[in-house]
Amino acid sequence: MYFKELPIPENVSVELAGNKIKVSGPKGSLEKELKLGREIKIEKLENRIKVSSEKERRKIKALVGTIAAHIRNMIKGVTKGFVYRLKVVYMHFPITVKVEGNKVLLHNFLGERVPRVAKIIGNVQVKVEGPEVIVSGIDLDDVSLTASNIEQACRIKARDRRIFQDGCWIVSRE
Repeated sequence: MYFKELPIPENVSVELAGNKIKVSGPKGSLEKELKLGREIKIEKLENRIKVSSEKERRKIKALVGTIAAHIRNMIKGVTKGFVYRLKVVYMHFPITVKVEGNKVLLHNFLGERVPRVAKIIGNVQVKVEGPEVIVSGIDLDDVSLTASNIEQACRIKARDRRIFQDGCWIVSRE
């Protein structure tokens, strides 16, 4: 039998219903539907969660570890939250970043007239402070996807990347 156990902090409540897991804490609540195989079970014990499997095949072990990591990230998100910091870098044309609704607009990138657009995923807050863009939220998937969307919106094609280093780059994850 292969299993992983995760402790549940005092200020966090976890509810299990089949494949759905709901984690609530001081920063908010998250709900995800996990894709479990027939071999994997999730149990809530007194102050911990146990993800287990009767079989010890390599792929089953990997799936148990992945599910445990998702639950661990949900618990960390509702207690501390996640923050990604991006830095706006330009050599000649000054880039201006604006947040409008659920989009991030990057104006004057490489002197282009049309702004480049990056989509904000889920319930994520994006703040622009000078040359720094701060992406924060409680769901790691949404925060990291939004940060990568902003980074990918500034992708340079048909030019040498060693010379044209303009863009909005992820510099730290907290």
